[in-house]
Amino acid sequence: MKIKRNKKKEKEKRERKKRKMKKQNNTEQSVGKQSFLKRKNVEISFKRYAIDAMGAMALGLFASLLIGTIIKTLAENVGTTGLMAALASVTDTGELAAKVAGLSTWNHFCWILWQIGNYATMVTGVAMAAAIGYALDAPPLVLFSLCAVGQATNTLGGSGGPLAVLFVAIIACEVGKLVSKETKIDILVTPAVTIIVGVGCAMVLAPIFKTICDSLGTFIGWATNLQPFFMGIIISVVVGVVLTLPISSAAICAAVGISGGAVLAGVLDGSISMGVWNGLALAGGAATVGCCCNMLGFAVISYPDNGVGGLVAQGLGTSMLQVPNLMRKPILWIPPVLTSAILGPVATCIFQLRNNGAAISSGMGTAGLVGPIGIITGWSNMPEGYAVGAFDWLGMILVCFVLPVLLSWAIGKFMRKKGWIKEGDLKVDLG
Repeated sequence: MKIKRNKKKEKEKRERKKRKMKKQNNTEQSVGKQSFLKRKNVEISFKRYAIDAMGAMALGLFASLLIGTIIKTLAENVGTTGLMAALASVTDTGELAAKVAGLSTWNHFCWILWQIGNYATMVTGVAMAAAIGYALDAPPLVLFSLCAVGQATNTLGGSGGPLAVLFVAIIACEVGKLVSKETKIDILVTPAVTIIVGVGCAMVLAPIFKTICDSLGTFIGWATNLQPFFMGIIISVVVGVVLTLPISSAAICAAVGISGGAVLAGVLDGSISMGVWNGLALAGGAATVGCCCNMLGFAVISYPDNGVGGLVAQGLGTSMLQVPNLMRKPILWIPPVLTSAILGPVATCIFQLRNNGAAISSGMGTAGLVGPIGIITGWSNMPEGYAVGAFDWLGMILVCFVLPVLLSWAIGKFMRKKGWIKEGDLKVDLG
């Protein structure tokens, strides 16, 4: 009996020792993993991805798509009306060269300026991915490889391209950092792993984000068939919010055709009714107003935190700069959203503001003044029976510029007094 008890104790002792060693090994492995991640500067956190990375991506978007669009819009409107767009549509290089050679010196300059802006917009995915890599302290080879990842992802993502780039670039960057300088052939391994993982993820994820954003576009398209009052509220709020999010509101508006200009050819040949044109034109006006409310709204309410630089960057650039702050404190969205909800039906029901320009202008707001310019240029090509007068100009100035500023400022001031918006809440990184 005594021998059996001793054997049992020894067995228990061995089991305890085994469990202790297993626990110790697990702890060592955990510490080892943490140490490895720390050494590689891989930190999985909400702040790092949702705030730092997204804030940097907004700057990348600003430095490519938005600044390029501003330059293109400038060129299109200081040159001969419609010339730049006409030249851009020419696909035959010989024909294009002949037409460019025949331009005046001034229009030739405008064409060059338009091309510069166009080249800037073409690298949007590259700029966003590189900005994300920079925010995540990516090593050089990882950072440079992200350029290919960003371009592929933005192309595959369509209207959901920017959102897809955010997720895919983060994954590719962190994986690339894990393998960086771990082999003797790092110059081959790191770029290969970063690009293969990144583009592979893009092939899987980008279509998903595209589908989501296309569904949002379908919803917006449904809203264009509502009565002007409700249509004004829904489209103004939704498109304005989309503009601020890392989603291409311009691409969605273009895909859905939110603008009278999108169906103008059909109106002229009789295949599209005036009722359909009027609904889309009013929807385009409401979308433009919603975008203006978000851009000017955030610019104004954040002025105490950002000064003149922030005012210009958001008012003429992009309200997406505020996304990191909105992730921390969604209540900050109230002034622009409430202003959009008020002014949307004011635009559709009172001023009957129509955007008859390019559909893309409906989703741009005051970014380079593309939205208001789209409305103005569209007025020059209205269907028969629609004349534009002083009341239209007054409405456009009020709902696109004056009222978004005044209403957002008033709501923001009220929220600051209540303590709902505090000093520093709306501070943005201006690079």
